[in-house]
Amino acid sequence: PFFLPLGFLWGVGSSAYQTEGAWDKDGKGPSIWDAFTHVKGKVFRNETGDSACDGYYKVKEDIQLLKELKVNHYLFSISWPRIMPTGIKTEQLNEKGIQFYNDTINSLLENNITPIVSLYHWDLPQVLQEKYGGWQNISMINYFNDYANLCFEKFGDRVKHWITFSNPWAAAEKGYETGEHAPGLKLGGCGAYKAAHHIIKTHAKVWHSYNNTWRSEQQGMVGISLTSGWGEPVDPRSQTDRDAAERYIQFHLGWFANPIYRGDYPEIMKNYVGRKSAQQGLGTSRLPTFSVQEKIYIKGTSDFLGIGHFTTRYVIPKSPSFLQVSSYHTDCDLTELVDPKWPAPGPNWLYSVPWGFRRLLNFIKTQYGNPLIYVTENGVSEKVQCTQLCDEWRIEYLKGYINEILKALNDGVNVKGYTAWSLLDKFEWNKGFSERFGFYHIDFKNKNKPRYPKASADYYRRIISANGFPNPGKVENWYQKAMDTCSATQQLLATDSLTTHTEMVTEIVLPTVFTLCILITIVLLIFYLRNHS
Repeated sequence: PFFLPLGFLWGVGSSAYQTEGAWDKDGKGPSIWDAFTHVKGKVFRNETGDSACDGYYKVKEDIQLLKELKVNHYLFSISWPRIMPTGIKTEQLNEKGIQFYNDTINSLLENNITPIVSLYHWDLPQVLQEKYGGWQNISMINYFNDYANLCFEKFGDRVKHWITFSNPWAAAEKGYETGEHAPGLKLGGCGAYKAAHHIIKTHAKVWHSYNNTWRSEQQGMVGISLTSGWGEPVDPRSQTDRDAAERYIQFHLGWFANPIYRGDYPEIMKNYVGRKSAQQGLGTSRLPTFSVQEKIYIKGTSDFLGIGHFTTRYVIPKSPSFLQVSSYHTDCDLTELVDPKWPAPGPNWLYSVPWGFRRLLNFIKTQYGNPLIYVTENGVSEKVQCTQLCDEWRIEYLKGYINEILKALNDGVNVKGYTAWSLLDKFEWNKGFSERFGFYHIDFKNKNKPRYPKASADYYRRIISANGFPNPGKVENWYQKAMDTCSATQQLLATDSLTTHTEMVTEIVLPTVFTLCILITIVLLIFYLRNHS
């Protein structure tokens, strides 16, 4: 048997834009994701998060799902433009938005569920993007700090776990370098570095704000959530492979964690980007620098480290070619590989490699002085076209990855909680609704967006109740029970889908046919009368 320490926190997560919907309701301002998804060709099948899971209207219902799962905490994000429509505090506040988050937090606490709140999961107010260029502009630091202070003021009496930024790596790299994510800018070579630089400074400012103004009264914690894969050298005996794997981690995790825990960007990043910038004939590095004062100010600004982790890559060095365009991706001189034997139940990037998780957690322990860690995102999506509630691959993934946390705890890593990603199937950014991460399936074609538990929901609930894994026989029994439950739910879903389909036919098709019949009758009548006159 493997059990976690008493007091270990189990939870699930989600984010505002991916689940809330109600994109322009009750005074909410537009976000960069509203603007981005409304442009054709940006998202798979031109889908948008306009209504997403309708989470804005289903708080009570979704909290019932959390109770079913028996989780200790729920990680969700606040939509900045929902409480500050233009992103600027002095311009206007949206009381209905503030009320929505108050109600959510209160309902969670009434049900003994701890809220863990992220201030930023990528939905920057569109006004700040249009007026200032978003995270390319240093003025974001003060605007975001005003927003954070408003959240501490309104919600901090009840919320004791704050995350400043969720996965800033993607916000910077996909938002300002490749343009795959909102705001969709392709500022090759500089964009991501500049955005990240401003995000790191903003994070530090918010931590200091909390520390100076709110901590003594509210007694909470402020951290950041960084998402990173693990990079493993193809040949552990080869120094160049080991160096390439180290670069992989430093260019992902170290980019943000190193300034916060050690006061500056990783040496490897400074050397590589600096050298490449010089080779291009640039006078200064494309990677910005922190002043001495800034380094001191930023170092130590995290009460815990949130870690998002999904998968692992094998890494080998790549020799640079002189023709390549400068970009974040070519700066690190490495090639990522996967083992064809690794299970890949979902999309082409997410391979299940549990052992990489333990290595990542141990790397954090050694590099950053064994910080307090909360796992903030870990899970797997499916990309099957037909509805699949019996998700044995997700059960295997969970079992494998949670087991590696147990091993990491035995290694002395300070992990205090685990957040499975995610509660619901939801809008998956530029992939639309084609990738499903949820414990609960949503029928997005049905206007009521009903939720159906997958087998993994039942299985995760049992892990939480046992606080780990009892003997193998019992765990096998969990698996059987989860599979039996999902078969019954699958039949229920099939019946409901048929009903939805029939309703659509009666609501849309019949009136259309009826109208057509009347029109045809009129035309024929006119024709008949003209012939007979």
